[in-house]
Amino acid sequence: SPLGARYLARMVVGALRLGIGDMTMLDSLALAYTGSAKNRPVLERAYNLTSDLGYVGRTLADGGLKRLENAEIIVGKPIRMMSAQRLSTSEEVIEKLGECSAEYKLDGERFQIHKKGEHVEIFSRRMENITRMYPDAVQMMIEQVKADEAIVEGEGVAVDAETGEMKPFQTLMQRRRKYGIEEMMEKLPVAVYLFECLYADGEDLTLRPYTERRRRLGEIVEETERFKLVRAKPISEASQLDDFFEEAITDCTEGLLVKSVADDSIYRAGGRSWLWVKLKASYQSKMVDPVDLVIVGAFYGRGRRAGNYGALLGAVYDPEEDTYRTICKVGTGFTDENLAKIPEMLREHQHEGKHPRVDSLMEAEVWFSPGVVMEVLGDELTLSPIHTAAYGKLRKDSGLAVRFPRFIRWRDDKSPEEATQVTEVVDMYNAQTKTV
Repeated sequence: SPLGARYLARMVVGALRLGIGDMTMLDSLALAYTGSAKNRPVLERAYNLTSDLGYVGRTLADGGLKRLENAEIIVGKPIRMMSAQRLSTSEEVIEKLGECSAEYKLDGERFQIHKKGEHVEIFSRRMENITRMYPDAVQMMIEQVKADEAIVEGEGVAVDAETGEMKPFQTLMQRRRKYGIEEMMEKLPVAVYLFECLYADGEDLTLRPYTERRRRLGEIVEETERFKLVRAKPISEASQLDDFFEEAITDCTEGLLVKSVADDSIYRAGGRSWLWVKLKASYQSKMVDPVDLVIVGAFYGRGRRAGNYGALLGAVYDPEEDTYRTICKVGTGFTDENLAKIPEMLREHQHEGKHPRVDSLMEAEVWFSPGVVMEVLGDELTLSPIHTAAYGKLRKDSGLAVRFPRFIRWRDDKSPEEATQVTEVVDMYNAQTKTV
């Protein structure tokens, strides 16, 4: 039948579009095979180590919960990446973490690189296999990593072929292509700055403290000018962090990623944790922090924008409910070229009616399944009766909204689940009101 053909085709391309998130699937598997959703943490740990729901379901069905408890890292299967929380000042960071290590936060694409002998695979933040786009990074991994098997993380940054000067993220995205890869590699080489070692020659390091992971990273990597450990510095006082932050900005980075050095400073695969805190240049300004929003709807343009989308409906992610909650309509910051490309970019995500994972009080003219992420900057966060982000958490019958939102850039490197979370915008709003 036509309906059957549609779903067969969707199976082949891996896009069933059932409106079910990964966490909901893990709850369902736990309930089906163990009798209780309370066992989900065991399934989630295995999923975070392998990024493979099929593997989790098959192992659970064949061997039960006990076998899944012993799930191990598999070189070649991407580990779901850890994410950081955010704070606005050095004092807040030190109050939260105490003694810590601060690393330069570079404006590039996050790489997770897997090496087994001379076979190397590179995965993006969204767990896409991007190996063929970066043959220079592959070769550096083979030549400079002494371990026979290893999984490391770092930032891939575009550099000027003549001067070695770092280029912005959008320049690096020119390397994301199917054709002319060798030519672009010569024109726009990549440098890799490493900051994590998750696995080395049979040793799972994800449950080891940060200091052990960093030490092991230094042991297995022979550094070169374009393949090296990211600059890091031990910090114990806010004044030290401020000084290092200024150095980072002077060196044209985004700011700092500050990491706990406590005994429990594990690599929390798939999680957003206070063990890592972002301190970025934009957070130091009087502007509201930039947020990464998922496009869940659109509104048609009028006048000069007739025939294109005039505004996009953006949402933040609520991991507790596996739901996307709206926070603003974004209609400024786009170039005419951006606007012309948006319909084609969003076509594959178009959804008949509101997607079941979207919570919205607004009626968009076009709806989308969560898939595309954009970075947005606004003047401030305000309470709003028409948006559902943190609805009822700060005031009855009100959610949070971004006031005067402006599009900054596409975040092709982020999955919808890695967008800004509801708890983050609540924290940002509370911090904002304290400073008023």
